[in-house]
Amino acid sequence: MSRKKSSKKTTAMKLSENTCPVCGFDKLAEPPRNKTGGASFEICTCCGFQFGVTDDDKGLSYNDYREQWIAQGMPWSSQSKKAPKGWDPQAQLGSMALRATLKRVKGRPPRMSLQMA
Repeated sequence: MSRKKSSKKTTAMKLSENTCPVCGFDKLAEPPRNKTGGASFEICTCCGFQFGVTDDDKGLSYNDYREQWIAQGMPWSSQSKKAPKGWDPQAQLGSMALRATLKRVKGRPPRMSLQMA
């Protein structure tokens, strides 16, 4: 009896090129930055970050803006577009953090250490 290798391919979660690096919203119309580093000038409908303005002109980093957005209660930014049904900003940020961790450790789970008090 021989074992067949599974034909299923496992794929790690990938960060879409059209994902906001500030809040993790994955429905941007285009990538925040092009291959040469130029900004799209798009405004993320979720967190309100404008690529090329908030960062380049105002000098705010993704992390600084994210901290401000979280401190404000993670409100949906767009006045003209409604948040997607079931939108959960905490889950969105958690998913973004998980993808970044998986990318950093190349698919291996991070090492965990327990410290005794």
